[in-house]
Amino acid sequence: MLTKNTIKYIKSLQQKKIRDELGLFVAEGIRLVDELINSDFEILEIYHTAEYTKKTTAIKPIQISADEMERISGLVTPSPVLAIAKKPNYIMDFSCQNELVLALDTIQDPGNMGTIIRLADWFGINNIVCSYGCADAFAPKTVQASMGAIVHVRVHYVNLHEWIKIQKGCPVYGTFMNGSNLYLTQKESIGIIVMGNEGNGISPLVEELVTHRIHIPSFAKGRIKVESLNVAMATAIILSEFRGHSV
Repeated sequence: MLTKNTIKYIKSLQQKKIRDELGLFVAEGIRLVDELINSDFEILEIYHTAEYTKKTTAIKPIQISADEMERISGLVTPSPVLAIAKKPNYIMDFSCQNELVLALDTIQDPGNMGTIIRLADWFGINNIVCSYGCADAFAPKTVQASMGAIVHVRVHYVNLHEWIKIQKGCPVYGTFMNGSNLYLTQKESIGIIVMGNEGNGISPLVEELVTHRIHIPSFAKGRIKVESLNVAMATAIILSEFRGHSV
C-alpha cells in the first residue's frame, strides 16, 4: 500500500521545478517503460498493477492496486505501469560538421516536442539542441508523446544563439515563409536544421545565423484558405527531404 507521502512525491514530479531539483522524471505506459528497462537510463522505481506482468532484473517492481495507480498517474486513463527514472546528463561531444543536428527555437507545446523527438529517432537524428525557452523534454506529456524515443535521442538545452554562433563551417537551415523551395534547395547530409516557435517562428537573433532559408511550398492551388503546417508536421517533411537526399 502506498503512503500519502509516496503518492505526494510521485505526483510532485509532474512539476518541472521538482523534476529539476531531484533530477528525475516519470514514464507511464507499457511500451515506454519497456524502452526504459532496455536502455541505459537508471530506473529508481517501477509501480504496476496486476495487469502488468513483465519480469525485469533492472529493479524489483512494486505491485499496487488500480485505485493507487489512478492516484499517482498523470494520465486521464492510467496505464498499468509507471516508472521513475533519473534524467540523463549528456555531454555535448558532437559536431554539426559530422552529423545532422536538429535545433529547436522556443518550441513550447509538450506534444510537439515529444513528436519531434520521436521523428528525430525515426530519421536517425542523435542530438537535438534546444533553446532554454523550449518545453521540457522530460515533462510527462513530452515523454508520453515521444513514445519511447526519449531514451534514444539526446536532448540538450543551451543558449541557442551562442551555440550556433560557435559552430564554424556548418550550413544552418531555417524555415521561413520567404525561403527557397525545400524540394529545389541543395541539401547537405550534415549541418543544423532550425525549427522555430509555433506562433512566432525563428527568433531574430537565431535568424541572423541562418545560412539557408527554406520553405515548404503548398500544393493546394486555387483554394481560398489552407491552414499552415504545425511545427511537428513541418519537421517530419524537412527531415524526410534531408534524409532522402542523403540516401
